Amino acid sequence: MGPLVRTRDGLLVAVALLGLSACGSAGTTSGPAASSSAEPSSSAPPPTCAEQTLAGLPLDRQVGQLLMVGVPAGDPVGGTAELGGVPVGGLFLQGRSSADAATVGAAVAQLQEAAALPLQIAVDQEGGLVQTLQGPGFDRVPSAVEQGRLDPAALRSATEGWAGQLRAAGITMDLGPVADTVPAGTESQNPPIGAVDRQFGSDPQAVAASVTAVVGGLQDAGVVATAKHFPGLGRVQVNTDTDLGATDPETTPDDPFLAPFAAAVDAGAGAVMVSSATYPQLDPAAPALFSPAVLDLLRGQLGFDGVVISDDVGNAAALAETPLAQRGVDSVAAGVDVVLTVSPADAAPLAQALTDRATADEAFAGRVTEAAGRVLALKERFGLLAC
Repeated sequence: MGPLVRTRDGLLVAVALLGLSACGSAGTTSGPAASSSAEPSSSAPPPTCAEQTLAGLPLDRQVGQLLMVGVPAGDPVGGTAELGGVPVGGLFLQGRSSADAATVGAAVAQLQEAAALPLQIAVDQEGGLVQTLQGPGFDRVPSAVEQGRLDPAALRSATEGWAGQLRAAGITMDLGPVADTVPAGTESQNPPIGAVDRQFGSDPQAVAASVTAVVGGLQDAGVVATAKHFPGLGRVQVNTDTDLGATDPETTPDDPFLAPFAAAVDAGAGAVMVSSATYPQLDPAAPALFSPAVLDLLRGQLGFDGVVISDDVGNAAALAETPLAQRGVDSVAAGVDVVLTVSPADAAPLAQALTDRATADEAFAGRVTEAAGRVLALKERFGLLAC
């Protein structure tokens, strides 16, 4: 099988800011950039709202765009007190909540009312054992194994219904679908995915069809899809959340198991999550989220131009030997746009490390600005940002 080359322009992801006034939130009509006296060239399109907003952000606020921080799903408003005033880019409702949809929606609305720009609010609503919101108003979502048995058209329709419930409660991003393929007969040896039925199947082409359906269903309902965990966790025998040494010795640049990720790109997925496992045939020296080679594979060969989000850098045992500050800096330097941590206490040290590096390194500062621009553009794409 030859290299999987995919191109798709303009699919840029945005993660919202907490406590920042820039261009404006949805429904506003003015902002710093709007008052500029410069007239656009007659041959050039006017700047987008995301571009106008980015132009008004100082470095610390750009850095804030690059952080998505976990808060308890059962008390997201209370959880923001632990952020230490850092203007984070988005909030991840971590854990499980049995609250009804109205209660979740009220909490999310309170968060949004306190933010100068609308927040990107993310959950893990894959289905099966991984379903953040489980209370009344949120249907039980079957496991990916069960979903993979559905006709793609039926799966897309069902997903749109589940996603509609999320969107009605103010949720704007799902950290799914899982695009990892687990080889048949190895499920029990694959603790993060196969052992808990998080895979759509064992054939990468069939998995690709399911991924396409889920991405479409989520985004038809206005919820950003996040394909994960690039370039795949289906062959590892260690869970990156709980142990060191997660390695996939097989994945190559022309691996058939990349097909589901290519399908997600083709389907317009707003985000792709990169794993913290190591892939020696792609980069023997670094985990995927720290590897320019892995990120170049996603950007170049697969043609993804949206936001790349890291897997958790806070509590993941796979990264235990790397200091927290270095985790943030190394992932952004490699090409990650949004650094995800499940721990709100990580916000301040991560923001400080990224700001310090950008202050001292002009090239890294440019990387921060590039990532912040992608972050803002998804907000605009999904109607969260208007100038």
